[in-house]
Amino acid sequence: MVRLSTLCYIEKDDQYLMLHRTVKENDINKDKWIGVGGHFEEGESPEECLLREVREETGYTLTDWRYRGIVTFLYGEDVTEYMSLYTAEGFEGEAIPCDEGELAWVEKKKIPELDIWEGDKIFFRLLDEEHPFFSLKLVYDAEGVLQYAALDGKRMDLYCAPDKSAAQV
Repeated sequence: MVRLSTLCYIEKDDQYLMLHRTVKENDINKDKWIGVGGHFEEGESPEECLLREVREETGYTLTDWRYRGIVTFLYGEDVTEYMSLYTAEGFEGEAIPCDEGELAWVEKKKIPELDIWEGDKIFFRLLDEEHPFFSLKLVYDAEGVLQYAALDGKRMDLYCAPDKSAAQV
């Protein structure tokens, strides 16, 4: 199954707005912390999907955002997702409860302590380093273990740390 989606990290006071996905039972992101976003609807551009999904999940209307990269996410043998990755610094409106989990502002330096995808640590580093627009491919096995990563078409070295696997840029 091939899917198109957006993912946005809204920034404020050296924090990102994070979504702890706790609601849906059959959710590939169950119990993970991710940004806000979702799947394209028929005929939407990446920006239209971004704006709609952020408004639906947070209540915010984005006023200033940047398209940072495209992430090709493969999981097991049946999930291929092309995810348009954004950051946003400008927004207005009042926060609403999210029906997919709990929203929380998290200090950027504390994000690696959260239960996030191993590959997300790669793009958080790229975002932090102000890397220019990038293409990142992340391949996970059916258990969610990162098996392969490539940045702008070049394979990245993966190594195993004592407590978990990680990717090195």
